[in-house]
Amino acid sequence: MTIRFTNTLGGAKADFVPIAPPKVGIYVCGPTVYDETHVGHARPAIVFDVLRRHLTWRGYDVLFVRNITDVDDKIINKSNELGVDSAVVAERFARRYDDAMRALGVLPPDVAPRASGHITEMIDLIASLIDGGHAYPGEGSVYYSVESFEGYGKLSGRGLDELANRERVEAAPGKRHGLDFALWKAAKPGEPWWPSPWGPGRPGWHIECSAMSVRYLGQPFDIHGGGADLIFPHHENEIAQSEAGVGKAFADIWLHNGHVNIGGEKMSKSLRNFVLVEDAVGEYGANVLRLFFCGAHYRSQMDYGADGLNEARAIWERFRAFLRVAPAGGEANDELLHDFGAAMDDDLNTPAALAALHALVAAGNRGEIDPAQARAAVVAGLGVLGVDTSTEEGAADIVGPLVELLLEQREDARKAKDFARADAIRDKLTDVGVQIEDSADGPRWYRA
Repeated sequence: MTIRFTNTLGGAKADFVPIAPPKVGIYVCGPTVYDETHVGHARPAIVFDVLRRHLTWRGYDVLFVRNITDVDDKIINKSNELGVDSAVVAERFARRYDDAMRALGVLPPDVAPRASGHITEMIDLIASLIDGGHAYPGEGSVYYSVESFEGYGKLSGRGLDELANRERVEAAPGKRHGLDFALWKAAKPGEPWWPSPWGPGRPGWHIECSAMSVRYLGQPFDIHGGGADLIFPHHENEIAQSEAGVGKAFADIWLHNGHVNIGGEKMSKSLRNFVLVEDAVGEYGANVLRLFFCGAHYRSQMDYGADGLNEARAIWERFRAFLRVAPAGGEANDELLHDFGAAMDDDLNTPAALAALHALVAAGNRGEIDPAQARAAVVAGLGVLGVDTSTEEGAADIVGPLVELLLEQREDARKAKDFARADAIRDKLTDVGVQIEDSADGPRWYRA
């Protein structure tokens, strides 16, 4: 078994070699909690939930950390808009985010650190960067000097001059270079603040994730994940401030999921063109949404719309139909799950993994493999994708015996030469999707 990932750092696909197997440390950038959770947030949550489930299925001991950014400009702006304390805003929307994750069937993280609970670690990291010549105080704030880090731009693949020309830069009191970014922000009236060696203030966004990830996973750790929109500046800045003066990598592998578009534009809070998770789950269900996202490779962009969602709904109904009629009690052996596992090992290729599960359904329906074993393999594979099949458990135990009973009645009718009744039973079974094949060994049935 060899797992391969496409590392954003360098862009090449390479074998996954954990730092301390079987342990694997994963850090995923969580939400900035200032507004409702929309479908654009659902994609990274599901992508990295599937990654976690797959590595666990492959036998790794995964420590999964997903933070909550509860100290940020956007939260402060929202608190001013609503006229409530910023901590109230953060708590309100953090809880709604957790509700959305439960509705999507996303496993809770092993650790869910909040920025407000790790200010001490951030101050210590900032102080070490100042001591190493990589940061400087200015007008009560502290800035990171991008020119001090030779590797700046290596994640986004752009040099310092190109970034300075392409990116919007802002002047600030005490700031030396346009791309320098705030590690510590001087306190302003009405904003939350903490004491520090540089005066009262609060941390910048980027330093938060560096401090929290290393606090729980050490440095380096195995996998850092997030949306593609975080590559620059957030993740680029995390690397710079975490590696400066340390002499070792921050994270071995960087994985980024593509955007979710709606109406030709990226779904986002700022554009107000989003669909809330609770509305999407209410209309389609969590399983359909998960199959929708798994229908595209995690690195590709996706369009959120009725056509793709209805296709995902049809896929789920096909799986449900098979699970309801195939007998339970089989074993999901490695041979049956070989193609599924190989697809998932190949850079988390969920479209190919779904195709492998569809092939199992078809083979089980045709009787080419034991339907009970096919059913067990499909349940196992869907479980890795986070699709909840528990509502279908027991259905086959009810449906199967009923079909067998009707087939016995059909055989009795044929022996009595009551062919009209025998044909009527067969027609009724056909109407509900149960196909009958007569053979020398008796009738066989499968779900069409």
